[in-house]
Amino acid sequence: VQLQASGGGLVQAGGSLRLSCSASKRTGSNNALGWFRQAPGKEREFVASISWRGTSTNYADSVKGRFTISRDNAKDTVYLQMDSLKSEDTGVYYCAVSRYSVPTSRPDTYNYWGQGTLVTVSS
Repeated sequence: VQLQASGGGLVQAGGSLRLSCSASKRTGSNNALGWFRQAPGKEREFVASISWRGTSTNYADSVKGRFTISRDNAKDTVYLQMDSLKSEDTGVYYCAVSRYSVPTSRPDTYNYWGQGTLVTVSS
């Protein structure tokens, strides 16, 4: 499985971006999908995850109320709508496919990872 993330870029604080991640084949339709990010000099951290049906989601406290994860199984794509962006949201964002059907936040529960897309929020 190959994951292709896109949608990153440079945005001012308070602005919005929408990330997309497409899978090369349908192995994610029964699996939860997630987004992680890694800021310069920091470890990769959980951002959001969504169940395979799309009916259950989980968010990091730092993004609750600002970010929204969604998925379209017909297109094998997961999205991350990011609003009210802050400078601390800057980092490389990675999408991933979980081994499980329910949302998880631990990186070791994901077995496929995309290459990442850079988000830079200027203050």
